[in-house]
Amino acid sequence: MSQTHFGFQTVDEREKASRVRGVFDSVAPRYDLMNDLMSMGLHRAWKAYTLMVANPRPGQQVLDIAGGTGDLSMAFAKKVGPTGRVVHTDINEAMLRTGRDRLLDTGLALPTLVCDAEKLPFPDASFDIVSVAFGLRNMTHKEIALREMARVLRPRGKLLVLEFSKVAQPLSRAYDWYSFNILPKLGQWVAGDAESYRYLAESIRMHPDQEALKALMKGCGFGHVDFHNLTGGVVALHVGIKC
Repeated sequence: MSQTHFGFQTVDEREKASRVRGVFDSVAPRYDLMNDLMSMGLHRAWKAYTLMVANPRPGQQVLDIAGGTGDLSMAFAKKVGPTGRVVHTDINEAMLRTGRDRLLDTGLALPTLVCDAEKLPFPDASFDIVSVAFGLRNMTHKEIALREMARVLRPRGKLLVLEFSKVAQPLSRAYDWYSFNILPKLGQWVAGDAESYRYLAESIRMHPDQEALKALMKGCGFGHVDFHNLTGGVVALHVGIKC
């Protein structure tokens, strides 16, 4: 029986996906509000920077993995226009439903499907851009998911991984205090769920740091990988090019 981590807990790896699903089932209705509160609105700037680095062009094909409530899918769709395509996916049906409804409210009807990043249901070389924002750290087998992302990208295609990472040393003590004391309380007050936001803080600490994730991506089919630290390393944007 293989084991993996769920936050700081060690669990059977077959259980992780269902546990993660439970977290996001719980927080889906308040997910966007909590993002604004816990990042003080900075998540919008991080996603805008991701879009700028992705540089999507009219007519391109984009896959948004762990697309959740649809922020990036919406932004990509505006850039690729009617001749392009953005596929909005998430493994969690509650998050995906929230995102689909939000997109429809703005007049966007995108292909939307429940999708496991470790088993992408798309042919090889289908997309020009793949993005995954705040989703990779929740995946049981990151290397399998990254290889799948490389598989569905066209040669010279671009993967963008926006994820919480390792903060600069001067910020670490304050960041730890905020993560383990304020986030769970905020989650309880706003979403009625402290434990899911405690898991969030723990999962960030278990995720590979900037250099480790860069090495992992290079080993999974990306010939060139670089990363951009944002907000002192609270978040990092990794960019991989399929060669």
